[in-house]
Amino acid sequence: MCQGRGNAIRAMIIVVALLCLLIHSAPVHAATYTVGDKLGWTFGVVNWPKGKTFKAGDKLVFKYWRLFHNVVEVDTDGYNNCKAPEGAKVHKTGNDTITLKKGSNSFICTVFGHCLLGMKITVNAN
Repeated sequence: MCQGRGNAIRAMIIVVALLCLLIHSAPVHAATYTVGDKLGWTFGVVNWPKGKTFKAGDKLVFKYWRLFHNVVEVDTDGYNNCKAPEGAKVHKTGNDTITLKKGSNSFICTVFGHCLLGMKITVNAN
């Protein structure tokens, strides 16, 4: 009977210690960025990521006129050549939120000529 009581006390100490750790640990929140800031996803946004630090799990919000633009997730080749590969994910709501994965994340607008006019970005997430 005494041995059972000792196990209960140990279990209680472990629970209290875990609760203390949870209370004192700082929560980690993903950041949310609006691509192009106030201008949104538009021509010349190619330099928007410069000077910003991104992490995997951060969210990019693409705001644009859906009748005139889109957002397409591409690989490095697609970014460099302004061409979406077969099966690329296309976003076209005008208010798209995309969660960054670790590494390179590239996006272009595939409406004729828009990518060539700088409507593309690459974001590297740590």
